[in-house]
Amino acid sequence: MELTVGDVCALLNVTEKELIRWIKLKKIPAHKIHHRFFFNKAEVHEWIINNNWKATEKILGLALTKMPVSLYSLLNKGGIFYKISGVDVPSVIKNAVGKMTLPAGLSKDSLISALLDRERMVPTAIGKGISIPHPRNPIVSDVENESVSLYFLKEAVDFGALDKKPVRALFIVLCANAKRHLEILSRISYLCQDNDFIELIEKQSEAFAILKYIEKKEIEWVKG
Repeated sequence: MELTVGDVCALLNVTEKELIRWIKLKKIPAHKIHHRFFFNKAEVHEWIINNNWKATEKILGLALTKMPVSLYSLLNKGGIFYKISGVDVPSVIKNAVGKMTLPAGLSKDSLISALLDRERMVPTAIGKGISIPHPRNPIVSDVENESVSLYFLKEAVDFGALDKKPVRALFIVLCANAKRHLEILSRISYLCQDNDFIELIEKQSEAFAILKYIEKKEIEWVKG
C-alpha cells in the first residue's frame, strides 16, 4: 500500500475523523494492515474521478506510472475541434470520432462502440458543461498512440450530468493502460476545477490559447 490516512486527507482536503468515518461506512476503499489504514494510489484516483471530488493540487504529484503524463502533449497530438453537430450522445460521439486520426489497427466503429458502452454504464459528464468520454478498458496498446482530443459542440446535449447542465465540450481520452487512464482523467478533472480554464472552455477559445494555458499550468504543477 502506498498512501497513509494523512496522505489521503491532504489529497481530499478532509479531516482524519471524516476520512475514518468514510472508511467505516465503506464509502472509500482502504486496507487495514497491522491496525493501520493504507490506500492504493490507483484506487484513490478512481474514487476521486467516480465521485467528481475536488482534489487538492497534491493529486498532480501522485504519479501512477514512470512515464510522465502531459496533457499539453496529449491534446496537441489529439487536436481541438469546433462545431461538432449532434442531437444526442450517440450522434455527438459518432461525429466527434469522425474527426479523429486513429492509430493503425483501431477502427472508428470499434472506438464509437467502446465509448457508447461506457456511457450506457455510467455517464461521463463531470459537470460545468463538460464530459470526458473514454473506453471502459484501454483501447490502444502503445503509450506512443495515446491522445486526448477536445471537441466543442454546435449545440449543447444532455449527457446526464449530476449538475443537470447540458454538455458543450468533450474530452475524448485514449490511453494504453489502466493506471495512465486514471492519471490522465484525474488531471483533466483537476484542470476543470480551474475557473480560468473553464472560462476558456465556455468561450470556445482558439486552440492556441487553450494549449498555451494548459502548458503554463503544467509548468506550474511541476514547480509545485
